[in-house]
Amino acid sequence: MSSSDSSSDTTTGGPAVSVVVIAYNDAGLVGEAVASALAQGPVVAEVIAVDDASSDGTARVLDALAAEHPRLKVVHRTENSGGCGTPRNDGIAAASAPYVLFLDSDDVLPPGAAEALVRAAVAHRAPVTVGACVRRELPEGREVPWMPGLYTPGEVVERPADRPELVRDTLCVNKLYERAFLEKHAIRFPDGRFVYEDFVFTSRVLAAAPRIAVVGDLVYVWHVRRSAAQVSISLARADVGNWRSRIAAHTVASRTLAEASPELGRACQAKFLDYDLRMYLRELGEDPGHRAAWWTLTRDYLTGFADADIEAAPARARWTARVLLASETPPADLERLVRFAAEPPRLLPPYATGDGGAPVWSAELPVPLDGLDALPLAELPVTVDAEPAGRGAVRIRVRDLYGRLAAAGPRTVRLDFLPRAGGAVVATRPVELRAAPDGDGWSAEVPFRMPALAATGRRRGLRGMQAWDVRAGVECGDGSSLVTSLRPLGGLLRRRALPSSRYGVLLAQPYRTAAGALALRLAPGAGGALTFVRHRLDRARTRRSR
Repeated sequence: MSSSDSSSDTTTGGPAVSVVVIAYNDAGLVGEAVASALAQGPVVAEVIAVDDASSDGTARVLDALAAEHPRLKVVHRTENSGGCGTPRNDGIAAASAPYVLFLDSDDVLPPGAAEALVRAAVAHRAPVTVGACVRRELPEGREVPWMPGLYTPGEVVERPADRPELVRDTLCVNKLYERAFLEKHAIRFPDGRFVYEDFVFTSRVLAAAPRIAVVGDLVYVWHVRRSAAQVSISLARADVGNWRSRIAAHTVASRTLAEASPELGRACQAKFLDYDLRMYLRELGEDPGHRAAWWTLTRDYLTGFADADIEAAPARARWTARVLLASETPPADLERLVRFAAEPPRLLPPYATGDGGAPVWSAELPVPLDGLDALPLAELPVTVDAEPAGRGAVRIRVRDLYGRLAAAGPRTVRLDFLPRAGGAVVATRPVELRAAPDGDGWSAEVPFRMPALAATGRRRGLRGMQAWDVRAGVECGDGSSLVTSLRPLGGLLRRRALPSSRYGVLLAQPYRTAAGALALRLAPGAGGALTFVRHRLDRARTRRSR
């Protein structure tokens, strides 16, 4: 079947999509996933649910649903495949509609997703169509866009090599595929116990050079359940084996892309350094044995990277890779490298220089920080410290970075509070920065009232305990600016019970995130305090179960 054949079937609005749902021991959630696929309407010709030999009743749930919904077809595997690739391949083999869409058993398709994707696929005769995806944190409901800014709604990419940065989107589930395209190029997932199978599948898709149409519609909701008894593969990053599996998948993907296009191959290597490596590094944990094993595995892998691939990576990724290659064992300032891998990145002092005064990572590891002078101010890994300054105020210190900030002339600083549940930023009034008394950067005392912040959160619909990320916004005399996270110092992380005329009492808990940045929990009134206690108990139970 050609592209023109498949598009002619859909111009009248007839059924066009086979939705492949894969499930393993997910009896409590798979019904919601299947229902979201069936609710797409007549554009979905069939929903093919592949049960990967579940032992918990998933098969019974699917069979009962199939008895009620003629469009639902169930494929029962007799042996568990050990991964996600084989059941998805089974679904492709069973599909009969012109297009295929993938859905995991614990996620959902938002209303209208299939229709929006098919409409664009037909209009642009595109074998691959992609839409927006969000990671929805449960039970809070906070939504984080996946790869924001990577795609422009309405654009048509004639060749992936024209947009090599598309290798960053390794998801298979936010895209519609023409089945004839998959068959023509024999594109399938790796079979068996292969972790991060998406990496390989999406690399094979891009290597086949399809035209890609982009829609602005939300087409996939990826549910993230961090407190689940069995967390998803993408969240199980504390195990070195998970990192080894990711490296193995990236190895296959990068080779596939490089053979098809040098541009795509190099972009894949840069993506690994800037995204995968930094993500695992900032979540490295504190166990010395784990750190040593991770360091050896990573360094061994990076030795196979071409110098040109490292040179092509963004500055922060390039410097990180070079520090890893420069030391056979975890260096004494490993924690500094972990903080540098945070988002946004922060390079903590001291700031060493090498020959001729050029910036280097440290005196012990004189890795050149090349390109630092060319980075825009907003991308500089500036360190901003925060410590108590008396009741209702925080002392902020903005540290210079090899003279780059001094040249811009910092003038004011403000605090930005970002609700973790999503929503608009709450900002304090800018306060004038002055040269620090010890000559190291600039400082200011920024007042803010936590009861007022809690009241703002309530007005915006935040109930119970409120969680806020805290950032510093610095404006400079030359018109440039930057926003970055804060490093909490001193007694800033002390829990407080504040009297409040509105709530009676307000519990305030400043805390340090996994990335070492300042965040804030506020629990207004008795209801908020109860939510706060429940949150602490849930976190304690989650830690004990892992």
